Amino acid sequence: MTTMTDDTPKTEPGRARALFSTADFRLLRTALTHYARATEDREELAKINALHHRLGTYVRSEEPHV
Repeated sequence: MTTMTDDTPKTEPGRARALFSTADFRLLRTALTHYARATEDREELAKINALHHRLGTYVRSEEPHV
């Protein structure tokens, strides 16, 4: 079996691919919202709120903030 390799130098990196879909962001935000309502740890809640906010910068959500 022979494998072919491309030894030509690349001048630009390949195109980046999306890791999550829009639906994934909505699902993650919903899960975080439910988890935030269940936790009483203030430090954990602060981390959840920050992540929830960062996910919201990618997808406009109709849900209220945590």
